Amino acid sequence: MNQTRLSRTRRAPARHSPDPAPADDRGGAEALLEALDPDQREVAEHLEGPLCVLAGAGTGKTRAMTYRIAYGVATGAYQATQVLAVTFTSRAAGEMRSRLADLGVPGVQARTFHSAALRQLTYFWPTAVGGRRPEIQPHKASLVATAARRLGLGTDRAVVRDLAAEVEWAKVTLTLPEDYVQAATAARRTGVAGLEAETVARVLSAYEEAKNERGVIDFEDVLLLQIGILLDREDIASQVRSQYKHFVVDEYQDVSPLQQRLLDLWLGRRRQLCVVGDVSQTIYSFTGATPDYLTGFASRYEGARTVRLSRDYRSTPQVVSLANRVLSRSRRGGGNLRLPAGAVELVAQRPSGPQVRFDTYDDDVAEAEGVVAQVQRLRSAGVPLSQVAVLYRTNSQSEVVEQALASAQIGYLVRGGERFFEREEVKRAMALLLGAARTEREFLTGDLGADVRTVLAREGWSQEPPAAQGAVRERWDSLNALVQLADELASARGIGLDAFHVELMERAAAQNAPSVEGVTLSSLHAAKGLEWDAVLLVGACEGLLPISLAETDSAVEEERRLLYVGVTRAREHLVISCARARQPGGRASRKPTRFLEGIWPTDSAPGRGSPSRVSARQRSRQAAADFEAAHDPATVALFEELRSWRADVARELSKPAFTVFPDATLRDIAVVRPSTLPQLSLVRGVGATKLQDYGGAVLSLVRKFQEGDGAG
Repeated sequence: MNQTRLSRTRRAPARHSPDPAPADDRGGAEALLEALDPDQREVAEHLEGPLCVLAGAGTGKTRAMTYRIAYGVATGAYQATQVLAVTFTSRAAGEMRSRLADLGVPGVQARTFHSAALRQLTYFWPTAVGGRRPEIQPHKASLVATAARRLGLGTDRAVVRDLAAEVEWAKVTLTLPEDYVQAATAARRTGVAGLEAETVARVLSAYEEAKNERGVIDFEDVLLLQIGILLDREDIASQVRSQYKHFVVDEYQDVSPLQQRLLDLWLGRRRQLCVVGDVSQTIYSFTGATPDYLTGFASRYEGARTVRLSRDYRSTPQVVSLANRVLSRSRRGGGNLRLPAGAVELVAQRPSGPQVRFDTYDDDVAEAEGVVAQVQRLRSAGVPLSQVAVLYRTNSQSEVVEQALASAQIGYLVRGGERFFEREEVKRAMALLLGAARTEREFLTGDLGADVRTVLAREGWSQEPPAAQGAVRERWDSLNALVQLADELASARGIGLDAFHVELMERAAAQNAPSVEGVTLSSLHAAKGLEWDAVLLVGACEGLLPISLAETDSAVEEERRLLYVGVTRAREHLVISCARARQPGGRASRKPTRFLEGIWPTDSAPGRGSPSRVSARQRSRQAAADFEAAHDPATVALFEELRSWRADVARELSKPAFTVFPDATLRDIAVVRPSTLPQLSLVRGVGATKLQDYGGAVLSLVRKFQEGDGAG
């Protein structure tokens, strides 16, 4: 098929009560609507014709979409098998299928663009082209390297990575190699991999040649080839359109020209389309995604209705207020916000919560130790580790945080690391569950939670977590996640072990993993679509957020939206921090991000970051009260012992007490309880000089305290 011809064609309110199952009668359908707020209800009741839903973060867009589908099925307006819901991640698709199943609506196809296109391409290939569909090349790197070598270019990892990203951008924007120079110049994408645009254009051509020689296709080709089939074969296009009559597209602000072209062909001349998006969460423009289709929806579809979802059920008023101000260009004072065009101003629906906390640290190591202290504080306050996330701009920022958490024996998971369903203990557990469902029926109780516990006990699960950390604890956490999921599904659907195994298989295919007990570490990009009770957003500094590579106004504004995404991941607790220097003793040149100008407290001393109008004595009293409220009596007692020791030292040296150690450092020492000088050196405020002068005395005091009655 001619590649040139093909290319020329031009993603719930948190913690609601369980969803009720739809009934077959009108009364049951009306019961569905009673679970929605007025705006969500307006979405659900609009079953015919084009609909654009502008949904702010935390406003229940997934709930509105799933209830709309369920309501359509319950009223007879839709057949479940004729609905195609398109999302941008397999996890989101799996979550949507799960929610629809909870509503009693199986059969709806919820897929990513690529998944839906691949299924169609595989089915129609023998008829439309003949033979077997070509294999998909999972990664572009080897093909790009081959293309670069043929042109005499360097093939180091960074060059190949940048060129592979540019190949993808060209294909999703439907840009042919011969059009690349003009398109890249217009998009200000010059200098990719340090090469002239003309050279990159030659790489694009050489890449296609290398790919054709190997007889493989890439992920973008899946969409391109299916577009070609739908254009060339009207009979196949008619068959697809008769199969799917109603379309829902989530995260519509992230659609690319390539995906939009496929969607247009799926629709044909019909107008049964509901799109859901948020221009304030447009953070993938660099990949070719554009919010233009969302903002221009009413122009493309005459008579389309637009509904705004602005009631935020996820976050406290404190978090919501900050999110709105981050987006606004007028961040000072309490006047009306001037939000970007198309943005939704969120209206908090939850009760008031704790104030957003701003911390400034001397360096990245101190910031990571601050993360540990915050995690310990949150855990003491009853927040599960699985409901705590540390978010950052670049993946390289996670290393120092990982080291600090590991030293404190706090479990964590890195998004983008080993996938849950690829872990050996999870694979074995699923095999055991399947075996029990097939061969041990007479021994099963019918209580899903109890049966899963019995089976997984053979694999090492126990009621209480093991005392050991590391791999032993990680295995238990994985198995316990399956136990908790079993409890949730038993409550929501009343299923047995057979259906539970089917659910796990579907989740594995969609990478829709259950929650595992441990702090989540994630980049801001990877965190989109997720939420936690507590978010610790680190590195909120100039050079990191916005990233130093953001040189244009549009790139900087995308960085602002990235911060907005990070802020809106938090339900209740939000801590934003910045480190003045990268390394201990380094040049303190960093400043808090410009996006929080007028918001970040002017007094940025490590700890609370309170506004300067609050006196030091008031801040000290508040910090002491917070510390006592968040920690056990033994930790508070150790802090008082350290303060008493500090007073004696200061008196002997005729110095102010804070010059020995500030209260914030003594509090962290009381929490961490270091036993060695290297451990003590990681506590913020303990530099080389203080370590030499006071390290031995501090360790001796901590050791005596733990050996005595004070350790409890």
